[in-house]
Amino acid sequence: MTELQNTTNTTATDTLSTPKNVEAASTNLPAVMPRVVIVGAGFGGLRAARALHNAPVHVTVIDRQNHHLFQPLLYWVATAGLSPADICSPIRRILRKQKNTEVLMAEVTGVDVQEQRVLMGERSVPYDYLVLATGAHDNYFGHPEWEKFAPGLKTIEDARALRQKILLAFEAAEIETDPEKVKELLTFVLVGAGPTGVEMAGAIAELAHKALVSDFRHIDTRMTRIILIEAALRILATFPESLARKTQKKLISMGVEVRTGTPVTELDEHGVVVDGERINAATIIWSAGVLASPAGKWLGAEVDRAGRVKVSSDLSIPGHANVFVIGDTASATQNEKTLPGVAQVAIQGGQYVASVITHRVEGKELDKPFHYQDKGNLATVGRSYAIIDIGNIRLTGFIAWLLWLAVHIYFLVGFRNRLVTIFQWAWTYFTYARGARLITFENEHES
Repeated sequence: MTELQNTTNTTATDTLSTPKNVEAASTNLPAVMPRVVIVGAGFGGLRAARALHNAPVHVTVIDRQNHHLFQPLLYWVATAGLSPADICSPIRRILRKQKNTEVLMAEVTGVDVQEQRVLMGERSVPYDYLVLATGAHDNYFGHPEWEKFAPGLKTIEDARALRQKILLAFEAAEIETDPEKVKELLTFVLVGAGPTGVEMAGAIAELAHKALVSDFRHIDTRMTRIILIEAALRILATFPESLARKTQKKLISMGVEVRTGTPVTELDEHGVVVDGERINAATIIWSAGVLASPAGKWLGAEVDRAGRVKVSSDLSIPGHANVFVIGDTASATQNEKTLPGVAQVAIQGGQYVASVITHRVEGKELDKPFHYQDKGNLATVGRSYAIIDIGNIRLTGFIAWLLWLAVHIYFLVGFRNRLVTIFQWAWTYFTYARGARLITFENEHES
């Protein structure tokens, strides 16, 4: 708690010790200082907090985790290319120099918009301005029972669990004597062919067909079957069709089976049913869509089909001009189109909301609505192939991969993360080695 003491002259324990009176024990800032509460320290929430560093406000950042996660590289952790610490940074460390900011690690359970309080179980924090950047989770489209058999990839815990599941499949196949069981263990099904599904499919293909080839004695990992299933007619729906077509060819050349226009109709612990065909697979990974956090229910606000809060042009919710929703939690429109749930929308939304708040506390009004500047889409397939769609620039191949690499390293938070990631990628590129291939188990103690 030292960093919180340094920045706010209090500890989280002091701040939360009295459920009804949180504000009385928070900081020594002037009582008239407007309070901005930001829930969620992802791309949008963190950008909003950092943009308020010189504003005449007191900022409270609340997150149930103590770290900011660089989510675009989760698949690399899940396939043993990076360790979790390489793509995470402690939130307190990121914000340690902001004297007007405190960080609370807590689970938000609701919002009282009438009393203007963020609820955390029996505790609460008051706000003058509220920014909800609570992200999204996997959407199983009416089949919540599928989640336990087909995990998604949204958190570090997800990535570590998937890494363990993938590596254990190879280990189990090494000692299995039944050829059919070996075949099932070496079959990986990915449901959903957006960027996450495509990147995971390419990474598993490289892991199985390159990195692990010489490590096993009883199985040939090159016989691994990787199946990418997409209900839509093509993969990468947010990219131009020409780039998606080239990417599909690249995946096929890497040994990935791509099936489009074929939704999954059944799914259990032993595999899936697609277009009437049963595919036995020990590992199923879900990347087919997302649902927003329960922020809409907290606010009693209107939401879209994915649970995202419908916001006004300044990203506030109708009827509550001091409550803002950004990122994957928000349903914002521009030119009569709903903005996509990508990192840049969240980042720009966080910057914009911080500007709106700063203007208001200074007695001004920002009269321009939020306008998203599309900076393009990027995705990678394997160690030296990527696709880039930025304005009129459409690239594929090695040059695109170098640009993708540069962009991702630039947005990683912290010098150490960048340095380690560059080294790991260079090592992997030249050797195909995956250095984070740890399988660990929690200790079980008898009671």
